[in-house]
Amino acid sequence: RHRFDRKNYFYPDLPKAYQVSQLYVPIGVNGRVSITTAAGEKDIRIHELHMEEDAGKLVHDPWIDQTRCDYNRCGVPLVEIVTEPDFRTAEEVVAYLEKLRSTLEYMGVSDCKMQEGSLRCDVNISVRKQGEEKLGTRTEIKNMNSFAFIEKAVAYEMERQIDLIESGEPVVQETRRYNDVDNVTESMRGKEDAHDYRYFREPDLVTIATTEEEIEALRATLPELPDARLNRYTQEWGIPAADAQLLVKYRRVAEYFEEASQGVTPKTVSNFIIGQIFRRLSTDAEKENADISVPAVNLRELVALIDSGKLRMNMAKSTLEKMLDTGKPVSELVSEEDMKGVDDSALLELCRQAVADNPGAAADYKAGKEKALKAILGAVMKATRGKADAVTAEKILLELLK
Repeated sequence: RHRFDRKNYFYPDLPKAYQVSQLYVPIGVNGRVSITTAAGEKDIRIHELHMEEDAGKLVHDPWIDQTRCDYNRCGVPLVEIVTEPDFRTAEEVVAYLEKLRSTLEYMGVSDCKMQEGSLRCDVNISVRKQGEEKLGTRTEIKNMNSFAFIEKAVAYEMERQIDLIESGEPVVQETRRYNDVDNVTESMRGKEDAHDYRYFREPDLVTIATTEEEIEALRATLPELPDARLNRYTQEWGIPAADAQLLVKYRRVAEYFEEASQGVTPKTVSNFIIGQIFRRLSTDAEKENADISVPAVNLRELVALIDSGKLRMNMAKSTLEKMLDTGKPVSELVSEEDMKGVDDSALLELCRQAVADNPGAAADYKAGKEKALKAILGAVMKATRGKADAVTAEKILLELLK
């Protein structure tokens, strides 16, 4: 069972002077999120998850010394997830937020577009002297909407509080905002305690009762979550952990990868996505939306040709570049002649010709300059229009140069 309460306060972002929230019986308590940083794995405890209505948005414009109120989102429902004070570094904060965002996206709870306000973060910070148990006075930085800014704001506020304490000055409990122009936090208003809000039960909303059977039925509908998908990619599909984390980080990219990997080698698909395709997706937003000009089925057809031995890897890479440029399928860009490759005898002759045509590079290689081999190999690949197997050609050249 859970119910709603009224949180009473007067502030320009809340014109009706109270907010429907949950103080006494929130929808969820005692959770955890596992994070991984350079220091290792760690659990961040979730104190509670409660629902409430959104307030308005205050836009502070320092250039004209004005604050403007945007009331368009007033009353819109939101979920607030409150952690325990388990963070010790800004890196842990960002790792937690990334893990939380990924989980929410996979569950379809939110698109988590921070630039649109779908995911926001209030950061509470306090410091204490080493060896002390009691936490110091906390400050709250409101409505952060960028992981990069959150990391900078946490680092600045930690140093600010440490400087105050070391100077013998008190840390004031207050709400602050982050100024990204000057990379500082600035005071907004004093921070109230719970009793200052005069909470009482919301009289216009009934108590909501949920049975264990309903909860289990909902649990059964959950999709495969990021951790489970990561384990499947690494353990069943043989994807390196670092690559698998990049694929899983963006739900739509993971879905694209799944579709493109049906019936072909997943590792080859992964290499193409993380290599050539990710080079085309320069921003996080493009990766989140999976703005890929090559449909997954077309990438699958390309990898199938590699798996069957009809297309050499170097030819496949150049073909994928053309597919990304034009959006055309492989069938329109590669002919049957291209897929025949080069037979061993013809390749041997081409390698001999390349050595003869590049005496300087051959001499440099024999003198110990191993990079010179790449110049000769490049001549072979150019002569075959990329149809030769680069690995085989390199082995032949090494034999010839002995």
